[in-house]
Amino acid sequence: MALSPKLLLQWKALQGHGGSRLVCFSSRARVFCENALDPSQSKLVSAYIDKLLDWNQRMNLTSVTDRKEVMERHIRDSLSLLPVIEKHCSLSDGSLKVVDIGSGAGLPGIIFGIARPSWKITLIESIQKKCDFLEDAVLAVSLQNVSVVRARAEEKGRDVEFRETFDVAVARAVAEMRVLAELCLPFVAAGGIMVAAKGANPEEEVKSAEEAITLLGGSCANIIEVDSESPFGTRTAVVCLKATPTPEKYPRRPGAPSKRPLGFRSKRTEAG
Repeated sequence: MALSPKLLLQWKALQGHGGSRLVCFSSRARVFCENALDPSQSKLVSAYIDKLLDWNQRMNLTSVTDRKEVMERHIRDSLSLLPVIEKHCSLSDGSLKVVDIGSGAGLPGIIFGIARPSWKITLIESIQKKCDFLEDAVLAVSLQNVSVVRARAEEKGRDVEFRETFDVAVARAVAEMRVLAELCLPFVAAGGIMVAAKGANPEEEVKSAEEAITLLGGSCANIIEVDSESPFGTRTAVVCLKATPTPEKYPRRPGAPSKRPLGFRSKRTEAG
């Protein structure tokens, strides 16, 4: 895996200070959906939305029930993360191994699978009914590059088949940064990244997660404003570099990261 020159220089600068200090910097990324998808991919997205709205009548996958709003709020928001990932990661063959933590309705994982067929996407979801939907949606749009795994992230993060084997871990609408760090970073190989989709001003949330990110092998946080073309306000992506392996004791048992997030009082909480 190769890091973008800009991030590589900043990572080297970090390591020059011992690699233990979390540094936040910001930039801007833009994506326009009409450029992100070709006509055949747009048809697949449409088929996915059909499946989502159909299943949503029987179970709660999204509070959004209007087709246009699904496109604006979910699809465009997912697509806006693509240039963020591609800004920080590059491989000669264009492939990336990506895990979507707490995938829920397959956002952004399924959309990534449609827009980037060379990427290998793993959707991790703990709720069986949601996994049933994900498998049906993947089948409906014939995504050979997307697989569904029913499991808690805390469990798979300790599984040698999954631990530190991904280039990118992504999470959207899952948890606060202190929790996400413990759920996501164990999956990422050194040199890879974690990407968390967030709202307009995540700086305080990121600051509160500094200790947890560093403890779990993260090195820096890049807060990027993205253009999701959504009427729901400015969106950002928080990018954390995986600098060193995650200590073996993390992630902790299922439920512990959300009940007792690392940071601030980590010496008291990490025993959980």
